[in-house]
Amino acid sequence: MITSLAYFGATSPDYKEWESFGPKVLGCELVESGPDGAVRLRIDEMSYRLAIHPGEANGVAYIGWETTGVEDVQQMVERLQAYGIEAKRASAEEAALRKVLGFYWFIDPSGIRHELVWGQMRSNTPFHAGRGMSGFRTGDQGLGHVVLAVPDLEKSDQFYRDVLGFKLSDTVDMPPIYAFFYHVNGRHHSLAIARSPTDKAAFLHLMIEVNTLEDVGIAQDLCLEHNIPITRTLGCHTNDRMISFYLHTPSAFRLEYGWGGLDVDDLWVPRYYDRTSSWGHHHQHPELSPFLPINPVNEQV
Repeated sequence: MITSLAYFGATSPDYKEWESFGPKVLGCELVESGPDGAVRLRIDEMSYRLAIHPGEANGVAYIGWETTGVEDVQQMVERLQAYGIEAKRASAEEAALRKVLGFYWFIDPSGIRHELVWGQMRSNTPFHAGRGMSGFRTGDQGLGHVVLAVPDLEKSDQFYRDVLGFKLSDTVDMPPIYAFFYHVNGRHHSLAIARSPTDKAAFLHLMIEVNTLEDVGIAQDLCLEHNIPITRTLGCHTNDRMISFYLHTPSAFRLEYGWGGLDVDDLWVPRYYDRTSSWGHHHQHPELSPFLPINPVNEQV
């Protein structure tokens, strides 16, 4: 079974900007680059959580999910095959690039590449934040969460729940937004999917959570200082109670930087909301698209 969001990979012609942006603004730790020059960033004891690969265009390359082990992954592979999706096992060399013991990868019904990993490697050295801060909330809850826009919401909902085992946390119906939120651990949601306004899938945002509200405020100030676009102002979400703001990264995807997310448990009953935020989160920079293309075709990334 899937236990958490493990890592996130993107491609970008401006990947080198993350060498400064990651540590100085977000507070990540810059670690050794990948063989292709990818900028790799740590936010906890794991070898790395974010990888921005060189590429001709900005796009999402892959989303990695931590699992309970190879035996359970093989059961998911069987469900994928029964659904009509082929899952390929990574070579030892490919697994070494991700700093994991192994993984299977597949393309979901919306064209998004996912990786089911086991044995994510922990670093031999403590995490050192790139700037003064309290650190990030990860542990059993993993990297954070991702939000996707999908062309067939009902089909994707069935796929993520019945095939991959995600559990529904909430539904938000705020036209034109209609979205489902799913959990796999104590984090309110590790995945959310929203109905795409087009016939194509897109990446909406990645969320990382810090340990104090002060860290959120400092990050917001740094964005203002360095002229980094804030696409949604500080606010609080109705469903997971996260206090956060959204920023436009050098690779053109949005990142939610937050604190105070709600925990769920096995007794959680799915809820329904007609608003995404109880206060704040006002949209800014409408000229910057919230939709990042999906780019899962490069098997070498």
